Amino acid sequence: MSFDKQVAWITGASSGIGAALAREFAARGARIVLSGRDEARLSAVATALDTETLCLPFDVRDDAAMAAATGEAIAWQGGVDIAVANAGVSQRGTARKTDMQVYREIIAIDLTQQIAFIQGLVPHMADRGSGRMVFISSVAGKVGVPMRTAYCAAKFGLIGYADALRAELSQSGVEVHVIAPGSVATDVSRNALTADGSKRGKSDPAIDGGIPADEAAREMVDAIALNQREIIVARGMEEALGKLRQTPDQVFDQVAAIVANGYIEKMEAEG
Repeated sequence: MSFDKQVAWITGASSGIGAALAREFAARGARIVLSGRDEARLSAVATALDTETLCLPFDVRDDAAMAAATGEAIAWQGGVDIAVANAGVSQRGTARKTDMQVYREIIAIDLTQQIAFIQGLVPHMADRGSGRMVFISSVAGKVGVPMRTAYCAAKFGLIGYADALRAELSQSGVEVHVIAPGSVATDVSRNALTADGSKRGKSDPAIDGGIPADEAAREMVDAIALNQREIIVARGMEEALGKLRQTPDQVFDQVAAIVANGYIEKMEAEG
């Protein structure tokens, strides 16, 4: 499927999966909005893309900056067609040793502020009657993984928000996609927070031997083009575990049917 002239806005776009998704959407004709904290790295990604680009650097924890960026992204080409909530940070540390502030920081970045990013675009897409919202969760958002309790909590939560939002928007023309990657060869492990909140600074063999980021991005965008709602992108045991916990389409269809039968209107009428 071509995404010709559509605007794709990607957070966490300066490296890894975010940068790879920017390359893949651009290769399929999309115009790209890149966001992240590092303006220089965003510019380097933009320079390598053979498409129109806009860099909107901000920290996702800065609500005012995010709101301003949302206005700029919508105004740039008259709308945002694809919003990819990808910004995040991982974790390496047992629950017993992890400082509570680490939980607060990871959940803020990986869950609360990803919700804030999408919330800024819900009225825009719903009023237009079209668009795609893409949530980069994780296999660790379907299966609890040791040494990632905060990360799993955030990624499980992101899927819950996305599933409920999908149901609410099921009659609007807006598509909601959840992507659960396994190990992808990025700097995710190096940038992970340890029990005391410091950066880990080294990678894992599983990550180093993971799916190349461009290959993973191609698989993700192929699935988005096919309107798949929950997308597992993993290999080996990670894929098997993800598939075991994958939500059947029948569940999404049943909840959408409840919405189609007036559930929201009835609840709002009851106050």
